[in-house]
Amino acid sequence: MSNAEISARRSAAVAQGVGVQTQIFAERALNSEIWDVEGNRYIDFAAGIAVVNTGHCHPKVMEAVQTQAANFTHTCHQVVPYENYVRLAERLNDAVPGDFDKKTVFVTTGAEAVENAIKIARAATGRPAVIAFGGAFHGRTFMGMSLTGKVAPYKKGFGAMMPDVYHVPFPIDLHGSSTEDALGALTKLFKADLDPERVAAIILEPVQGEGGFYPAPADLMRGVRSLCDEHGIVMIADEVQTGFARTGNMFAMDGYDVAADITTMAKGLAGGLPLAAVTGRADLMDAAAPGGLGGTYGGNPLGIAAANAVLDVIEEEDLCARANELGSRLKQRLESIRARTPEMVDIRGPGFMVAAEFNTLDGQPNPDLTNAIRAEAMKRGLILLTCGVYGNVVRFLAPITVQDEIMNEALDILEASIDAAKG
Repeated sequence: MSNAEISARRSAAVAQGVGVQTQIFAERALNSEIWDVEGNRYIDFAAGIAVVNTGHCHPKVMEAVQTQAANFTHTCHQVVPYENYVRLAERLNDAVPGDFDKKTVFVTTGAEAVENAIKIARAATGRPAVIAFGGAFHGRTFMGMSLTGKVAPYKKGFGAMMPDVYHVPFPIDLHGSSTEDALGALTKLFKADLDPERVAAIILEPVQGEGGFYPAPADLMRGVRSLCDEHGIVMIADEVQTGFARTGNMFAMDGYDVAADITTMAKGLAGGLPLAAVTGRADLMDAAAPGGLGGTYGGNPLGIAAANAVLDVIEEEDLCARANELGSRLKQRLESIRARTPEMVDIRGPGFMVAAEFNTLDGQPNPDLTNAIRAEAMKRGLILLTCGVYGNVVRFLAPITVQDEIMNEALDILEASIDAAKG
């Protein structure tokens, strides 16, 4: 069986809206490596988009899943609950930033976590409006898509978005947009178009994911927190991509001096199994009446077991420190490449959530070079992802458990790929 054969079958059987970045089909994976159906080996610098932070098939996670599977795979927590769901909620209530009482609800996907965070904020405040930022990504469901600040491919062709959703610019110094501009846009929005007393929530990513791996400046976080406090607005941190040691802290918001009222998380939570969560102030989380939150598969026992194991691995293997170490090594190598690559205009990101942005020599976004680097790396056995509103950013999301020798091999491939793509 070949990749080409399966790709042809996929094209005939799977809706084209489910895009893929590679034409390799995985057969097995271990830690930071993937082998395809033809036996080719790849170094995985995507980690399922920051999902397997603890590596593919971590022994402790696999053992937890197998033990749970032998007991039961599903009861629906709303019908017959189970203790490890409660235990994971307790652990997240302790781990999520914020010096206040918290409660948690489990759902299945990051988009579903965002949807529920908005529901909770609206129920708690009695208000309808929500504010998000340009370049944001919050999911592909209708509210998530409406909050997302990028048209193609996420909104194009899907009709009218959800009402009462507003966007303001996200500060990116490289693109000439400052925190002052962003906060000024919020002030203008409140003066011209939207009564702040109608706003239920402001949602933002501590580091924009699909938007280009732009970290939120500390003064933006403080400014949003201040506005929320002034007007009784719920501040929501979308930590779906930034959570679980990726940024060098358990959560990216640990790196700021303010806390959000509600935090959404998914991806790295369960080491590859579908699980998401919303954790927030207990009084807000209790605003929805019984039955208003949840879902048939929300908090599936296998995902819950995996997530408890993931939290153990992060602590036992000190993956926050490991993320900072790996990110520093990656940035150092990128800086050495940048010295002879003027097209690489920026290197950024906390911990092991690192990105490099590429422009043309006359200063325009350069998605062609970016994609060429990705394709060249793939030929050489390194899986990379791109992102950004203009598609001109390479993002690095290897498992935080990547072995030193494989990390070094990947960096050599990366450097050779950039040189080859430049011609």
